[in-house]
Amino acid sequence: MEPNNNNNMQPDSCLEITPMEVHKVVPPPHRSTIQKLKSRLKETFFPDDPLLQFKRQPLGKKWILAAQYVFPILQWGPNYSFKLFKSDIVSGLTIASLAIPQGISYAKLASLPPIVGLYSSFVPPLVYAVLGSSRDLAVGPVSIASLILGSMLRQEVSPINDPLLFLQLAFSSTFFAGLFQASLGLLRLGFIIDFLSKAILIGFMAGAAVIVSLQQLKSLLGITHFTKQMGLVPVLSSAFHNINEWSWQTILMGFCFLVFLLLARHVSMRKPKLFWVSAGAPLVSVILSTILVFAFKAQHHGISVIGKLQEGLNPPSWNMLHFHGSNLGLVIKTGLVTGIISLTEGIAVGRTFAALKNYQVDGNKEMMAIGLMNVIGSATSCYVTTGAFSRSAVNHNAGAKTAVSNVVMSVTVMVTLLFLMPLFQYTPNVVLGAIIVTAVIGLIDLPAACQIWKIDKFDFVVMLCAFFGVIFISVQDGLAIAVAISIFKILLQVTRPKTLILGNIPGTDIFRNLHHYKDATRIPGFLILSIESPINFANTTYLKERILRWINEYETEEDIKKQSSIHFLILDLSAVSAIDTSGVSLFKDLKKAVENKGSVELVLVNPVGEVLEKLLRADDARDIMGPDTLYLTVGEAVAALSSTMKGQSSSNV
Repeated sequence: MEPNNNNNMQPDSCLEITPMEVHKVVPPPHRSTIQKLKSRLKETFFPDDPLLQFKRQPLGKKWILAAQYVFPILQWGPNYSFKLFKSDIVSGLTIASLAIPQGISYAKLASLPPIVGLYSSFVPPLVYAVLGSSRDLAVGPVSIASLILGSMLRQEVSPINDPLLFLQLAFSSTFFAGLFQASLGLLRLGFIIDFLSKAILIGFMAGAAVIVSLQQLKSLLGITHFTKQMGLVPVLSSAFHNINEWSWQTILMGFCFLVFLLLARHVSMRKPKLFWVSAGAPLVSVILSTILVFAFKAQHHGISVIGKLQEGLNPPSWNMLHFHGSNLGLVIKTGLVTGIISLTEGIAVGRTFAALKNYQVDGNKEMMAIGLMNVIGSATSCYVTTGAFSRSAVNHNAGAKTAVSNVVMSVTVMVTLLFLMPLFQYTPNVVLGAIIVTAVIGLIDLPAACQIWKIDKFDFVVMLCAFFGVIFISVQDGLAIAVAISIFKILLQVTRPKTLILGNIPGTDIFRNLHHYKDATRIPGFLILSIESPINFANTTYLKERILRWINEYETEEDIKKQSSIHFLILDLSAVSAIDTSGVSLFKDLKKAVENKGSVELVLVNPVGEVLEKLLRADDARDIMGPDTLYLTVGEAVAALSSTMKGQSSSNV
């Protein structure tokens, strides 16, 4: 009989919970509907509280602050010094040496005239220097946006058969991209781009890097007839079906310069102080290859060259913008996709380097700056531009202090456009292809992919979907698939929230997850559950079924152990941040369901803010929110209700 006595003593010992003061659950202060709506809108659209700096300021000061907010150059410009300019001019000239060959290369990647790439490195940097809030961001065309722009427009318009229309559509897409970007900043809707998670971007960038590199096989092998499709299979198929067009001279030159560029990149990665090696390598490659072609007349021996480029500054292009016609849908779609991608890259790069230098970058300002930069650029013969990671990294390492480095780069490009364009006539296309391959290799981030696998397997699947979608289907479809899977993940988390069974840490009034803390023990007669999600129409049915299943599982275990049945169902609502009318109905339905099971009473613990307020409004009869069914902590609830159970047991005896 002794074992039975010991078993009987165990529940009694569990119920010996230290008496404690029971605190009253206080409803939140009354706020009108207008006040609640104002608070919600403020947190949604103005989380950084931009108007805070205007409080308690005289009218004149407010006007100055407003001007500085719109034009950040007015904030740092008055304190600019010659010492800062010395640093900025070095960094500006350095990134110009990278921007010139990249501008020509990326324009060809977008199937645009090479001169447009240089135009896009002249006007946009000047606009950003006035409106941008990052000190390190170096703006200009980027590989991913160039790839997407070219591939989407080529689906309906051929850049070879109809080059003028293709150019018009490119400028129009740039306009809509800028309009969309500026609208996001003006309406403070930047949270929309947060749907592009880190996993999506890593997979997308890696896939795009593979596609961009494979597209350069045309230049690296000297192929004349090459597919316009972007998929892995069509590109490789086209390359190997045209072996007869391969040029050994082109392959040899491409291999040599590709090795040179990769070695320069490797040196700069191993020794960051030698950043100028990789920064200057593209320009050195262009100069050397141009001299070789000119000296040996290589253009007559199988090596294709850029050809003659027009001189002069950006001609106006506002008369080339298309706002009607059969291609309007294509232009808007292309602008939307390229706008989102370029905006995401620009803000991510700006915030990365701002964190390194311990200053703040205003996301909404950046959206408006990049958006206006593209709107103005579309009217001055530029295509989509943003902050490029490679150029910004060089700018940062070169010691840039302010956005004046962008101005120096722009002036250098201007000099090139006015006086140096004839020098690029003999530049071989194979070197431009090698420059592109070297630039996009850095987009493949294997350590980050391994980290995602280590942390979250679902995110890794999302990353793979983005990667394989880009290389096997298309750039925009791969991105759309990855975003759809991420949204599906969010819907799963909303519709299937976690519910945990809690136990008591012995010797304390702390309650934690039984499956996490092995020393946590159940309190006989109590089923304590924690709901870790907002409760709304999408998950009330699941929550009701899951809680009732918890009850059935608990009672089955208690029957097997021959211990006491459930007297109280305690729901810890500390992690429930919001509730709707369906969620309120859940508690009413639960109360009826547990009452039908016998003498089980529903108890709520720590409903916060909005949740408590809505429950009080709905519970006129105080059936759910009575004094004995509402507590501030789980410990207080168990202590108070244990005393009630003891009193009932004594009276029954």
